[in-house]
Amino acid sequence: MLAPTLLGLAVFFVYPLVANLYFSFTRYDLVSAPQWNGLNNYVYLFTKDPRIATAALNTLWFVVILVPVRIVCALAVAGLLLRARSAGGVWRTIFYLPALVPPVASVVAFVFLFNPGTGPVNLVLKSLGIPGPLWFNDPALAKPSLVLLGVWVMGDVMIILLAALLNVPRDQYEAASLDGANGVQKVRYVTIPSIAPVLLFALVTGMIAALQYFTEAAVASGVASGRSGAASGGLAADIGYPEDSLLTYTQWLYVRGFANFQLGYAAAMAVVLFLVASVFVALLLRKSRAFSPEDFS
Repeated sequence: MLAPTLLGLAVFFVYPLVANLYFSFTRYDLVSAPQWNGLNNYVYLFTKDPRIATAALNTLWFVVILVPVRIVCALAVAGLLLRARSAGGVWRTIFYLPALVPPVASVVAFVFLFNPGTGPVNLVLKSLGIPGPLWFNDPALAKPSLVLLGVWVMGDVMIILLAALLNVPRDQYEAASLDGANGVQKVRYVTIPSIAPVLLFALVTGMIAALQYFTEAAVASGVASGRSGAASGGLAADIGYPEDSLLTYTQWLYVRGFANFQLGYAAAMAVVLFLVASVFVALLLRKSRAFSPEDFS
């Protein structure tokens, strides 16, 4: 009975992982046969690649900022929806709908919404006498603008947190009230411990998604630059715009592997990304014991 499962695991997980590890030690261009290159790819990655540090720091920024902001906002909205006394289902649908929009369409809509010259946001700010910022065209605001996009499409996280909140026993809140707990104490000692496994799930999946952040940043760079399309040289020509502020690790991996045809070097980058993600997940799972509901009994 386990044979099909083990076969699928070997074919779709173990083999690609081992093959990628092998290619990371080679010089491979997808056309000619791989040539053994030793540790040269890793040496270049950690010492000579001119844009890898920027890409790594931008990716870390999304992990540290985007993921917690999405979870906190989703938890806040879920808490408000939990207390909705009328049209609760309608409000849940409204908040969830943005998560169903394809990422490319969401980014394009947001870039035009925050267009410095003709975007509705800056037009409203102008009518109020406030100078509108450049948003996606400003290196300092490009990443925060994508955080706003991430909050808008937080419906998937909001739904699972709402389901978790609905499963928190009401008698625990009543007992906390009898003990004189205020609202903040109820959240800290009742709500958070009760939904800790779901929060951990949202944190782990969000962190992995942030480490692989690609589509939103790539499309935002292309559309905001005004040069997106084959005529401009494709993705590689606009990647990171403006001024590498949106250059992420996976985008640079893509350029190295599929624009420059340095598949061996891209494989080395993928191995490092896999190891970093594994360490992050291991640390989160280990630290999660501190949030176990049993610790608050």
